[in-house]
Amino acid sequence: MIATGPREVVIIGAGLAGLFAAAAAATAGARTMIIERDVLPETPVARKGVPQGRQPHVLLFRGFLAAEKLLPGIREDLLSHGAVPFDFGTLAWLGEYGWLPTWIPAYETVSATRPLLEQLVRERVKNLDGVTMREGARVTELHHDADRWRVVCEDGDLVIDASGRGSRLPHWLAELGVPVTEPLMVDARLGYACQMYRAIGRPPIEIGVVIQATPQTGRGALAIPVENGHWLVVAGGYGDRRPTRDTGEFDQFLAALPDPAIAELTQQLEPVGDVAIHRQTGNRRNRYGRSRSWPAGLLAVGDAYCAFNPVYGQGITVAACQALLIRDALKHDNSRAERGPLETRRLQRRIGAAADLPWQAATTEDLRHPSSSGSQPRMQRLLGLWTAQLARLAAHGDRGAYLAFARVYHLMAAPATLFHPSLVFSACRAAIRGMPEQNPRPRALNALLRSRSA
Repeated sequence: MIATGPREVVIIGAGLAGLFAAAAAATAGARTMIIERDVLPETPVARKGVPQGRQPHVLLFRGFLAAEKLLPGIREDLLSHGAVPFDFGTLAWLGEYGWLPTWIPAYETVSATRPLLEQLVRERVKNLDGVTMREGARVTELHHDADRWRVVCEDGDLVIDASGRGSRLPHWLAELGVPVTEPLMVDARLGYACQMYRAIGRPPIEIGVVIQATPQTGRGALAIPVENGHWLVVAGGYGDRRPTRDTGEFDQFLAALPDPAIAELTQQLEPVGDVAIHRQTGNRRNRYGRSRSWPAGLLAVGDAYCAFNPVYGQGITVAACQALLIRDALKHDNSRAERGPLETRRLQRRIGAAADLPWQAATTEDLRHPSSSGSQPRMQRLLGLWTAQLARLAAHGDRGAYLAFARVYHLMAAPATLFHPSLVFSACRAAIRGMPEQNPRPRALNALLRSRSA
């Protein structure tokens, strides 16, 4: 069959991965139907289909750039609804080897709750030409007839699975006779608990605070301002150090961290609602698109393809970058004089490649924890020794080491950046002369103690 009109795209899931994919398809001129099992709220509140909706979410800088390309003006929209702009370089971050510098600008983004981000993205996507949304509809089967796919009651040239960690695609593929390889999995058994707070008057600090969990401590936390003068505080622990939803234990968990900053902050804020916990944090990566039998007109994106440990904040960014690949592929498809079934095997492999660096970063770090399933291969261990040396340099004020980490973490540079000759020179100089003086504890945190004693 030769397609003559716009492609018809069916997207399973109206989370951020599905919404970004819908924006990509609509931008490329496709008629797009989003099928969502939840009845979507009209206000920014957490919903059942997003089990991590109450936890902090961030767009890494590359993800923010991708979101702006898909939905121009989304940053200003967030700011107009109270999202908090900040530079990642100002975060008070206690890492494994000490405090990172707070005086080196890195990448700017905005901080908002997941429900607000999703609602603003959803409203923009629903207003795009050719986009319709069906709520309260659960996809139970996937059929392929000739050159068409049938999902529930919708037909389309292209089906995009964006249904998240609970994706049924492996089951559907098996029913269609498509070989399904077991996914790659690394689970460090991280569990985290999140509490929303409101500021009573002016908060004592304006910067976010990160106390990183290490293989030695097994526990960490994050406190970050969001819209409406609220703060999100998340406590995370590995293995038997995972926090519970008990409020008293949550406070005790924060008090037991290597630095008291977040515990001191929460004592000057007022809790809102109860503590939310989450346990499904393992890294899981499907290997779709590798087999030559991968069916045309089918894609998986976001957590339906590759789910990361959420502590690294990579999932939304990867989904936005994958959506750009879909947009470009559909635009190229439109330029062809004759169009048959949309071949998606190569595109699925490119979507997979967008997850390569985040997957490597997340699994390398998780495999360091004693609670993790599996162990680091030799090359990962060797790489870990080098990155540990760079982390020490960053904790001792080395600007080049800090910025290299920031660029790779925000997916703005390849891992080869960590092997730049200037960094090798800095490491050699430190080995000969000794490390420079360690970064001090950020002075901004002193305001917490002063406010508490006032």
